[in-house]
Amino acid sequence: MAYDLEEQEQIAHLKALWEKYGGFVMTVITVVLLAIAGYRGWGWYQANQAAEAAAVYDQLRTAVSAKDVTKIKEHAGTIFGSYGSTIYGPMAARLAAKAYHDAGDLKSAKAPLQWAIDKSADPSLANVARLSLAGILLDEKAFEEALKLLPTDQDGSFAGEFADRRGDILVASDKRDEARAAYKSALDKLAPRSALRRVVQFKLDALGEVRS
Repeated sequence: MAYDLEEQEQIAHLKALWEKYGGFVMTVITVVLLAIAGYRGWGWYQANQAAEAAAVYDQLRTAVSAKDVTKIKEHAGTIFGSYGSTIYGPMAARLAAKAYHDAGDLKSAKAPLQWAIDKSADPSLANVARLSLAGILLDEKAFEEALKLLPTDQDGSFAGEFADRRGDILVASDKRDEARAAYKSALDKLAPRSALRRVVQFKLDALGEVRS
């Protein structure tokens, strides 16, 4: 097929452009394709990790139901070591901690909760672990250590729960005035329809009014 002069000039121009920039264009295309492949590969890896973690978590639940402490430690350790970045990490921490606590082993119960506080990528799950660990420390009468887990500048959905737990710790350490302030703070921060409000109000009423 014959080309007219204008078409021949366009073809020559395109050839010149390709000779000049063709290598760069191919490099960009290669990088883009590799990025797409990497993204898909990472997605597959994450899905595979989650599936494997779910299977181990089911084994952990079975061990908890059977009160098999050895298996609980084995499966929880596997999740923490290999699948800690998945949602099953902090979930396993809470489950294992409760099993240890129910077995009366408070020392073992603290370790997975501290792991969840330090490692959880979900702030909500880390805050739940803080509340649980503070409760265990309260049982151990480690009041100052428990209070350090519950900062007074906590904002958001856990602010009321933190204040309530601080009140419990302060009551136990015989700091009644500070406990009143903590419970009042909890009432200020809890949602209007929170079921915890009634409990906090009962605790506050039990302390009585401050006498001058």
